[in-house]
Amino acid sequence: MFTRLLAAAAALIALPALSNPIDQIRPDAPELASYGSRPIGVRTLEFVHSAQIDIVSIDGNDTPLYDRPLKAEVWYPAADGTRPGGNYRAVLRDGKTEVTLSGRAVRGALPAAGETYPLILISHGYPGNRFLMSHLGENLASKGFVTVSIDHTDSTYSDQGAFGATLYHRPIDQRFILDQMAALEGELGAIINTDAVGVIGYSMGGYGALIFGGAGVTQAATEYNWGTPNGLLSSHLAGSDSHEALVDSRVKAIIAIGPWGRNAGFWDANGLAGLRVPTLLMAGGADDVSVYETIRTIFEEATGAERHLLTFENANHNAAAPIPAPKESWIPVEELDFVPFEHYADPVWDTTRMNNIAQHFSTAFFELHLKGDLDKRPYLELIPNASDGIIALDEEAKPTEDHTYWQGFAARTAEGLRFETRLKGE
Repeated sequence: MFTRLLAAAAALIALPALSNPIDQIRPDAPELASYGSRPIGVRTLEFVHSAQIDIVSIDGNDTPLYDRPLKAEVWYPAADGTRPGGNYRAVLRDGKTEVTLSGRAVRGALPAAGETYPLILISHGYPGNRFLMSHLGENLASKGFVTVSIDHTDSTYSDQGAFGATLYHRPIDQRFILDQMAALEGELGAIINTDAVGVIGYSMGGYGALIFGGAGVTQAATEYNWGTPNGLLSSHLAGSDSHEALVDSRVKAIIAIGPWGRNAGFWDANGLAGLRVPTLLMAGGADDVSVYETIRTIFEEATGAERHLLTFENANHNAAAPIPAPKESWIPVEELDFVPFEHYADPVWDTTRMNNIAQHFSTAFFELHLKGDLDKRPYLELIPNASDGIIALDEEAKPTEDHTYWQGFAARTAEGLRFETRLKGE
């Protein structure tokens, strides 16, 4: 096995610089996965959240403070006539190898003018970085959203620190970046509508998004000796004034992909009942990191919100969210006891296929809840098991009343998927 990997590494080294596209749309992608009609711009912004608790530096009972840096990648609808195409420089899972990603966004392009667009926050896993879900950042921007993907300090590939920092800071970072985007001036700030905000979180990003959406943590979660020290996580405790102050009415919808936390007792039924905005959960049916059965428990117990659960049968924790594994990640590295490829890929599902499905459902969900486009509701009103769908078309290839196959999916292309819905109060 190792000999084959070395041979593959040698072959890759002999190739010219790799572009690693993040914008591929397969011919069998569902209807709403395709890029929209708007050209895309992208900018990197840097913020500082002053006087924050420095969890990583805590030693004993002291509570040191620091100015917390946060970098973000912002995608936005660009002015008409912007010619698509551009590259990103990103760091791999090993925290040191730089790679080039290619996409459709144009660095520094002039923003579109004349209207405003809902804002979507994107929050990576532990560890991760702001490019891990760049396929969603670009894709949704082309459809009339401004998307901002956060590099969470102490939680990126390059600066991974104590896990307790991620547990504490995730929802706080999300709220801070929302406030910063609301205060942004100039031509970019002028097109952002921060009264209609969505959040996409993967793994620990999903953990933060659910807390930000109203799901306060348990008392036990604040006391774990491997978690956030000195009981500081109690600021996110269910029912506390501090947690309630964090929740933001501007957030109208949440997508949590493989959210971590219920598997480790960070929520119970009481805390999850506090979730108060429409939520779409995406998960691999074989997830053994966040644990699929406990993600289902989130779905069942979040009775305060309308919610959906999209399941990729037999996929593990890397379902839907990560970009296709950069070609350089196929090469073994000394820093990791696994090939970096494994951080991005799934052994069963094709990553581009999962990305396209995530793009399709994210489009329908946010168009409905952030823009009020009721035409997108049928894409979320589906029979639970796609394999039970019936293809029934008339002579003009239009669905008859007997047609139950998933909206937006061509025949046979929804196999391996499940989509379930619970209404608020159920």
